Amino acid sequence: MSVPLSILDLATIGRGRSVGEAFEGSVALARTAEATGYRRVWYAEHHNMRSIASSATSVLIAHIAAHTDTIRLGSGGVMLPNHTPLTIAEQFGTLASLHPGRIDLGLGRAPGTDRNTMRALRRDPTAADAFRHDIKELQGFLSGQSLIPGVRAIPGEGTNVPLYILGSSLYGATLAAALGLPFGFASHFAPNALESAVATYRRNFRPSDQAERPWVIAGVTVVAADDEADAQDQFRAASRRRAAHFLAPDRTLTDEQADRLLDSPQGHHLRAMMRYAAVGSPPQVHEYLDEFTRHADADELIVVHQSPTLEARLRSVVLLADISGQAAA
Repeated sequence: MSVPLSILDLATIGRGRSVGEAFEGSVALARTAEATGYRRVWYAEHHNMRSIASSATSVLIAHIAAHTDTIRLGSGGVMLPNHTPLTIAEQFGTLASLHPGRIDLGLGRAPGTDRNTMRALRRDPTAADAFRHDIKELQGFLSGQSLIPGVRAIPGEGTNVPLYILGSSLYGATLAAALGLPFGFASHFAPNALESAVATYRRNFRPSDQAERPWVIAGVTVVAADDEADAQDQFRAASRRRAAHFLAPDRTLTDEQADRLLDSPQGHHLRAMMRYAAVGSPPQVHEYLDEFTRHADADELIVVHQSPTLEARLRSVVLLADISGQAAA
């Protein structure tokens, strides 16, 4: 494969499993990714989601970093309006000081949750309006050029943790271009604006101290298995889990009930969200990702391995690395 591969890990809590087991799985996944040549593993800030354990993103990154040696780790992303820039500068400055050269800071402006939880986070509903200013303030803290007289991020000052703007719309693309930062597009769950957002970003990019040229990271779902039938079965199980999570969060569904949800209008919308998915045997996945890379005009792919069990996810990680040549990179 002609571009680097990275992983977005949602620290999935399996059915009947504990949060601790989810974290053990994330350590195993990061170690496998490191051994097989992936560039980075990122963790997403989500709240009030019973199947995702990565809400305290910086804490999880610290844990994974302590159990790995070389792979880059970061947020995909921290939802900056949920926090003050100083707090994030201190957290990621601490990580960068403990693990020099290994920490990334991907930033989004969505709440990463529902409206009630957003209030529980004490988030101001208008906080997203200050996203651009907050990024500039964060850059100032990390570079040692604070925009607030007399206020320094310690730890954080001078670490220059690299920033990435994450989004699923033209807003994020335009902002990333104006600030001269790499851009990650969430095409693994929000595919509709991929082409227009990437084109807007590349057309308007202005070089910065961090990046001389545009850099696009595109998200894509992957289920790689030893044969196509197994991969399709795994993808079907992941789709059922997604339907239960979003459409029946307080119920335990049978496979038949989940399939009926997937066949409903709301279910068709969920299927459309997963439009970009490489599912199949290793050669099939390789062919799909090559075409997707061209379609997305991507410099890097960040993949979400959606197999329903940890063992199957780890197998998917290894198979994709083998067919892409990452292990030899």
